[in-house]
Amino acid sequence: MKYPDDFINKIICGDCLEVMKEMPDESIDMVLTSPPYDDLRDYKGYTFNFEGIAKELNRIIKQGGVIVWVVKDSVKDGKTLTSFKQALHFQAIGLNCHDIIIWEKDAFSFPDKTRYRDVFEYVFIFAKGKPKIINIIKDRKNKWVGSIVHGTSRGKDGETFKKSNHNRTNVKEYGARYNIWQIPSEKNNLYNHPAPFPLKLANDCINSWSNKGAIVLDCMMGSGTTCISAKQSNRKYIGIDISQEYCDIANERLRQEILL
Repeated sequence: MKYPDDFINKIICGDCLEVMKEMPDESIDMVLTSPPYDDLRDYKGYTFNFEGIAKELNRIIKQGGVIVWVVKDSVKDGKTLTSFKQALHFQAIGLNCHDIIIWEKDAFSFPDKTRYRDVFEYVFIFAKGKPKIINIIKDRKNKWVGSIVHGTSRGKDGETFKKSNHNRTNVKEYGARYNIWQIPSEKNNLYNHPAPFPLKLANDCINSWSNKGAIVLDCMMGSGTTCISAKQSNRKYIGIDISQEYCDIANERLRQEILL
C-alpha cells in the first residue's frame, strides 16, 4: 500500500483497478469519471471491470466524499439501462445516490426514426454517507427578481396559504441552478479521443462537490480533462488510464496549462 503523495498530481498509465488497489483506504475526496460504457465508443479495445472498480472506489473515497459517475445507455433490443444497473450496484455496496444531474448536450448523431433524439447523459452523484461539501451553483436568472415573497404551505384541501409569522424575502437576481445542465459537447477530434469530457462540465462538478485543496481522482481519465479542471481550480489531481496514448495527451495538456 502506497501513500497518497505517491499518486497526487500525477498521470498514471495502468489498469485503474490494479492502481487503486495500491491506494490507502479513504484517501480520496472526490472522484469524477466517465467509464467506457455500453460499447458506445471504440476505446482502443479496452473494457473495464465495473464491479471491481466500484468496490475499490467505495474503499478509497473518504467518508463524506462523492463519486461523480457520467454514463448513458445504448440501444440494442431496447435501452440497455446499464446506467441504472450500475447506480443500483453502487447503492447495494453502501453508497448513497445523493443527486442525479441530467447533462443536456449537443446532438451529433442522426435522429432515430422510432425514438426521440438522444441529447443527454446521466451524472450520478454517489456519496459515502452525507456529502461534506456541497457548493450549489447559483446562475439561474430569476424571473421574479426584485419581488417580495412569503413562505407558503398547502392545506389538505390542496389550496395554498401564507405561513403565519414568516419573514418576507426579496427575490435575488440569481437562484440555484436546476438539475438539468445545458453544456455543449467537445468535438470528438479535439484531443484524438472518441468522447472528450467538456471542461465546463468538469469545472461545475468539481466546484459543486469539493473545495480547494481536495484530492480529485479520475480513474478512467481519457484525455485528462478532469485533471486539467482540478489543476485550474486549485485542487490536487490523480489521473489513471490504461492507454499510454491518452496518458501522453493528458500530460501534454497539463504541460500546456503550466505554460499559460
